[in-house]
Amino acid sequence: MDSRTSGIRHAATREYPWERLADADLLRLRFCDLRLRVRDSLIWPEVEQLYAELERRGIPFRPHVWLSTEWFSPDGVPGIAVPFFAAHPRLNRLERRMAGEVEGGTSRWRLRILRHEAGHAIDTAFGLRRRADWRAVFGHASKPYPGGYSARPGSRSYVLHLGHWYAQSHPTEDFAETFAVWLQPRARWRRDYDGSPALGKLAFVDALMAEIAGRAPRYRDRSRIAPLAENSRTLGEHYRREKARPDSVERRYDAWLLRTFAPRARRPEAMPAGRYIREHRQRLRGALIRQDGVSPYLAEHTIERIRQRAGQLDLVLRGTSGDSLRPVLRLHERVVFDVLRRNREKYVL
Repeated sequence: MDSRTSGIRHAATREYPWERLADADLLRLRFCDLRLRVRDSLIWPEVEQLYAELERRGIPFRPHVWLSTEWFSPDGVPGIAVPFFAAHPRLNRLERRMAGEVEGGTSRWRLRILRHEAGHAIDTAFGLRRRADWRAVFGHASKPYPGGYSARPGSRSYVLHLGHWYAQSHPTEDFAETFAVWLQPRARWRRDYDGSPALGKLAFVDALMAEIAGRAPRYRDRSRIAPLAENSRTLGEHYRREKARPDSVERRYDAWLLRTFAPRARRPEAMPAGRYIREHRQRLRGALIRQDGVSPYLAEHTIERIRQRAGQLDLVLRGTSGDSLRPVLRLHERVVFDVLRRNREKYVL
């Protein structure tokens, strides 16, 4: 490992006065008062690793990274915004408490997201979506983003990287996911996608990256969109807005979740439902696949969405851990069969 990447495994060491605040006090702080810096943050080792991976591929491009309230790469700006909770363990814990999960809660997960966002940034930096061959492979980037999308887990035309078949949502996400799979060190995409249409997309990205290797980016805008340092909203206001977002797809099954689990206010000492699902993930997955004949993709998707929604609703177990497995499995079966009833043609493998 050379000097440029020697710090990859080291966590952030800078201390902040708000680290030991209780959640209620931390939520009163404004984002700009956190005074976070990417280079001193928890995610900087993964940023360095991303840069090293691009360098090993011969790509002379380093997307600039800044802190904001969520993950994104803006249209027209070849950079990556990283959410505040990916910058510090204390904020990571707050996000888990307030949102039920942390998108990018581990080093491996953060790096996977960074590779995906780097795909968007490199698309912008080199104007790739404007190329006729890019459009022939991925489609038109001008296609409107859907408010939601129905995934086809059986499709072999897309790679799987971030989960939930995200590549199927839009041509630019298809490219970003394909790029992320291609970029991974020691990736075995030729073997993993052998015989599938997705292999053609990966081969295209491989040839395209070889073509731009050594070239300087055409677009070098270093703007920072919605930077944390200029955000005067409090963390509490942020989370209240997030919880108020409409989410009709997730709310479809809220009544079923509330019959299986209990609100935390009723049983404050009980195990969180999201944690229980995470700990029993393999048993639930195995039962759905073996007993109910559900595809592994659909089983995994269902478990993850129920886990996330249980966290958002702040639900806990109604009874003991031992008594909960059967009703929790029934909940998953009910959701799976409802998905199949409404979208059966999309889930045939």
